[in-house]
Amino acid sequence: MKPITEALLHQAAAAFAFDCATGDIERYGAGHINDTFAVWAADKSKRFILQRINTDTFTDPAGLMENICGVTSYLSRQILARGGDPARETLNVIPTRDGKPYYTDSEGGAWRAYIFVEGTVCLQKVENEQDFYTVAETFGGFQNQLAGYPAATLHETIARFHDTPNRYANFEKALAADVMGRAKDVAAEIAFVRAHEADCHVLVDQLAAGVLPLRVTHNDTKLNNVLIDEATGKGICVIDLDTVMPGLSAYDFGDSIRFGANDCAEDEPDQSKVHFSLHLYEVFTKGYLSAAGSAMTEAERKSLPWGAKLMTLECGIRFLTDYLEGDHYFKISRPDQNLDRARTQFTLVQGMEKEFDAMTRIALQV
Repeated sequence: MKPITEALLHQAAAAFAFDCATGDIERYGAGHINDTFAVWAADKSKRFILQRINTDTFTDPAGLMENICGVTSYLSRQILARGGDPARETLNVIPTRDGKPYYTDSEGGAWRAYIFVEGTVCLQKVENEQDFYTVAETFGGFQNQLAGYPAATLHETIARFHDTPNRYANFEKALAADVMGRAKDVAAEIAFVRAHEADCHVLVDQLAAGVLPLRVTHNDTKLNNVLIDEATGKGICVIDLDTVMPGLSAYDFGDSIRFGANDCAEDEPDQSKVHFSLHLYEVFTKGYLSAAGSAMTEAERKSLPWGAKLMTLECGIRFLTDYLEGDHYFKISRPDQNLDRARTQFTLVQGMEKEFDAMTRIALQV
C-alpha cells in the first residue's frame, strides 16, 4: 500500500456525502490492516469514520463492500423491527457523493466511510468475567439477527480463510520445502500437527454433509470488535466487518474461546504458564447461547467445542507454517516469536482435549 499524503486524504474525505461541512481529520484507533481516520464536523458537533481499505489483504473491495452493505442493511431492518436504534446498533455506510459504497482515489486506493458511534468503548483485554459475557452476548446476538440472511450470497473476502484442511496442506508444503532449515528443531510440534490431521476435517466434512448449516460469520471475534455502551455497559454493535463471509457458527464461537478463555499472552515462551480455562469457556458459552441459542440447531451446539479446538489448532498451524517459511506473514519483534505462538496454541488445544467432555456438556445444557 502506498503512503497516504495530506492531499490524498482530503481528496478521499471530499468524496463522501457527509451530512455537514467537515473540518479536522486525524488518525484513529490501533488497527493493523486498514488506515483509519476520524473526520470531524466543522463545528466539532460530531465525527465520522473514514478508512482506506487494505487492498493487499482484501483484493476485491467491491465484493467486500457488497457484503458489508448487504449485512448492515439487513441488520438495520432487524433492529428497527424490535424497536432498537440502527444508528448505534450496527455500522452505517455513508455513500460517496455519486451514491457508491466506496471511493477509488487517484492512485487506485479504495476508501469507505461510516457514521461514528459515539459514547462507546472497545475492550482490549478481558478485565473480568462480565466483560467476556458481554462480548459473547453481543456476538451471539449478531449470529441470531443474521440467521435468516442468505449466507451463500456473500463473497469470500479472504479465500479459504477457515479451511482447516487447506491450512494443514500449506503446513506440509512449508515443511517439505524447509527453506529456513528449521524443521529439525521443531520435531515435537510437527508430530503434534500430524497427529491432529484427521481433526482438521471434522467441521468442513459436517458442512459438506449438510449436518451443519451455512451461516453468516464474522470471522474475527476479538473483544475489540464489539462496541460497548459507556452508559449501560452493554455490547451494542459489532464492528470490523471486512471478514464477514459464509461460514459456521462454530468458527466465530471458537475464535473467541481461543482468544479469551486462557490466562496467558499469545506468544508466551513459558508453556507452564499457559492454561485453558473451562470456567471462562462456560461464561462465554452462556453469554453466546443466551443470544444465539434460539437460532442454532442441536448439531451446531455440539459443534461449539470442536470450533474452540479447531480454531486454536488452525491458528497454531498457521504460526508454525509461518515460522518454517521465515516469518513473512505474522509480524515478529523477536526471534522464535511465531514458534512460541504456535506452542501456546498447541498447549491450549491439549487443555481443551482434557476438558472436551465437559465442554460438550456445557454447550448442550446451557
